[in-house]
Amino acid sequence: MQLSSSSLIGTEVRNAQGDDLGKVEDLMVNTLTAEVTYAVLSFGGFLGLGDKLFAVPLQAMQVNTEDETLILNESKERLENAPGFDKDNWPSAADDKWHHQVRIYYSI
Repeated sequence: MQLSSSSLIGTEVRNAQGDDLGKVEDLMVNTLTAEVTYAVLSFGGFLGLGDKLFAVPLQAMQVNTEDETLILNESKERLENAPGFDKDNWPSAADDKWHHQVRIYYSI
């Protein structure tokens, strides 16, 4: 299945139990391989304040075409402990160790 990046931005993310896990804020693309490295997921906070951002590999999510949501099979508690960052302090694109840590966290 192929989807445009604009159709994924703003998409709600839920777990299999239907819990709200946030929404997709952005997609990070590796310009050398032309692959989407991860989706940037916002979670927590209120009215966009205090949101924590998480790097979630797209391979860790499934598309629910019925509800037009993404399914991430993680609990809220596990997501809260995932590798994350704030909107003013994004990880370096060149930090391969950090990207590897994200993939291991989601077993990708």
